[in-house]
Amino acid sequence: MTEEQRLVQETAAAFSRDVLAPGAALRDREKAIEPEVFQGLADLGFLGMTVLPDYDGAGADYVSYALALMEVAAGDGAVSTIMSVHNAPFNAILQRYGSDTQKEEVLRPAARGEFIGAFGLTEADAGSDAGAIKTRAVKRNDRYILNGGKEFITSGKIGGWIILFAQVEGAATKSPITAFLVPTSANGYVVAKVEEKLGQRASDTCSLRFEDLEVPAEYRIGEEGEGYRIALSSLETGRIGIAAQSVGMARAAYEAAVAYAKERRAFGKAIIDHQALGFRLAEMRTDLEAATQLVLNAARLKDAGVPCLTEAAIAKLFASEAAERIVSRALQTFGGYGYLSDFPVERIYRDVRVCQIYEGTSDIQKIIISRAIGA
Repeated sequence: MTEEQRLVQETAAAFSRDVLAPGAALRDREKAIEPEVFQGLADLGFLGMTVLPDYDGAGADYVSYALALMEVAAGDGAVSTIMSVHNAPFNAILQRYGSDTQKEEVLRPAARGEFIGAFGLTEADAGSDAGAIKTRAVKRNDRYILNGGKEFITSGKIGGWIILFAQVEGAATKSPITAFLVPTSANGYVVAKVEEKLGQRASDTCSLRFEDLEVPAEYRIGEEGEGYRIALSSLETGRIGIAAQSVGMARAAYEAAVAYAKERRAFGKAIIDHQALGFRLAEMRTDLEAATQLVLNAARLKDAGVPCLTEAAIAKLFASEAAERIVSRALQTFGGYGYLSDFPVERIYRDVRVCQIYEGTSDIQKIIISRAIGA
């Protein structure tokens, strides 16, 4: 790592240790994140990490971004999910495709952390198959009227702005899917439900409805018909982010298991000195190292400007599945105590499971990787 990258990692680790980890269990129970946490992320520049300084971002490289996400996830997986979605796809799309006006009005305050951004693509019948979305937009004079809904939207309630995708009726393009930038305070933007979830309960995941939601034409991102390309444009960064989250949560569980194994005694010695337990920890450590290096490899390729969709998919696939193995083995190391909410591995076990689902399921990652093999 460079000195700058090491400083980012150390800064994120301190914030995670001092602020995030101590309050993670309470956030999970109350299903909310305190404003001080968001302010802390903003003060550190973590809500605009890869946004250019020209728009008040930190201008960090992707390795630094991955390192920061690992540390934040180690403290609280729910917080890292909000940070990930806000940075990419929300900020990433605006920086690449937003108009000058959109960048001034929305990207700049987003990079400063003045609000949280959301991303609305998934629908009840259109998850992995993004081209099947049914939300409709009708253009009337200088605005679009949106009707439909979205599912599983991170920060759908707490977010200040959201990037939405809809099919524009009568669009003279091959694909009618178009991207829109929408304030969540707009009339017709309805949070139909905040979902009850297995894990990451502090991060709100919402079902949204749009009822004659009016969007001024100047809030369209790109041209009509460019929405599908825009939606897919941030996949590399998004998947690097989820892979980094997986590593962070897995590492927290692994370190907790090691500490416990050194303290807990059975049959006259610390349980870490029993070969069965020692081998389990060795397997966990190996999985963790491999996942970490895959994430950093994809991030380095991204920094070098090399297309890395396949490498990002490999990192996301391996890291998310390895993380579940690691956390499960950590829970097993704690024995009965690991099954109790008094210990952090129980929450981490619930939090990490979704990493194999969002930002493209493991099956989708395998499809991407297999296509690259056959290309």
